Amino acid sequence: MFRACRFICVLSLALVTGCSTIKGWFSDDEFDPREPVELQKITEQAKLKSRWSRGVGDGQGEGLYKINPVLVKDTIYVASAEGRVVAVEPESGRVRWKRDLELALSGGVGHHGDSIFVGASEGLVMRLDASSGEEIWRTVVSGEVLSAPQANGQYTVAQTYDGKLMGFDYETGEVRWTYTSDVPVLTLRGTGTPMILGDNAIAGFADGKVVAVNLRSGNVAWEARVAIPQGRSEIERIVDIDGTMALQGTELYAASYQGRLVAIDIRSGRRIWQRNVSSVSGVGVGFGNVYVADDDGTVSAFLRNGQGVRWQNIDLGFRDLSRPTPVSSYVAVVDFEGYLHLLSQVDGDIVGRTKVDSSGARADMLVRGNRLFVYTNDGTLKAYDVETRN
Repeated sequence: MFRACRFICVLSLALVTGCSTIKGWFSDDEFDPREPVELQKITEQAKLKSRWSRGVGDGQGEGLYKINPVLVKDTIYVASAEGRVVAVEPESGRVRWKRDLELALSGGVGHHGDSIFVGASEGLVMRLDASSGEEIWRTVVSGEVLSAPQANGQYTVAQTYDGKLMGFDYETGEVRWTYTSDVPVLTLRGTGTPMILGDNAIAGFADGKVVAVNLRSGNVAWEARVAIPQGRSEIERIVDIDGTMALQGTELYAASYQGRLVAIDIRSGRRIWQRNVSSVSGVGVGFGNVYVADDDGTVSAFLRNGQGVRWQNIDLGFRDLSRPTPVSSYVAVVDFEGYLHLLSQVDGDIVGRTKVDSSGARADMLVRGNRLFVYTNDGTLKAYDVETRN
């Protein structure tokens, strides 16, 4: 039951009990259709070789956060819910610097130039010096910041849990504009990470829309409908876009819960193609495919040209999979028990597996060459080299 609650936990002003609203759906002697499947033996064709491990505070904490690390050239920046920010050397795992901000973090880490950006659970956006972690500015916002703020040297943008996308002056942190979306009665616990593409900030929202907002004016440049709420109950109508979007050329890929995977032309907002999915972890792109992990545990490789499915894997049913991450010739996902799985990009077969951490790993994984970086929920950053067996 804990696993189901963790996955579909929703907040509402009217439902202050949160996950307790779904307790009692299944008694001990009733069949649970969302019971995770047991892992089966695999024929190992790829090996995950552990290189180093580094503790980073309490990780995602108790707030069901998804604080993503970021890899920039020769440094990984990673933050924990208790307010620790650490810069790590990706080759050796050596700590370059660490800083305790003495406030609870809920979103991060964003990067641009000489700065990194984090969001606080009490409603703050902060710009920090990338070489030391020292604070440059902080700005109060209207709600929790549950994803990484982004910047381009002129503007910083951040998305808040109450449905707002806000633009700030890069140098001072002064609020320049605010876009407000329609927030449904029930939403999933989280937000997607906004992107800055050209003159626009692009973000996905809980109403199932992806919206492009002009950075200078704060006006809507275009919007694209990814999912349409359907069903009689508010739970059936949840269509949040919470996972990380992916960009390839001029095409943006976004997936929603109980909705669709959509390819969007970033110049106009026109939908190029769409497929029915239900995902909260986000989208990966590689090998001519768009990868999505459905909430039922199906991992799918959709052809980037929109011509259908290259392959699907159903061996990880209801195991709360992370965002599929291409690495070398494989796609990596982590399940709720902390198993890291490698799937072939060619046919989707599981060809490698290792136990990373029993706490699991919600955060998006990072990749450099054949090295994969995993940030576990309990706060351990780990590096693995992917090696093909002869």
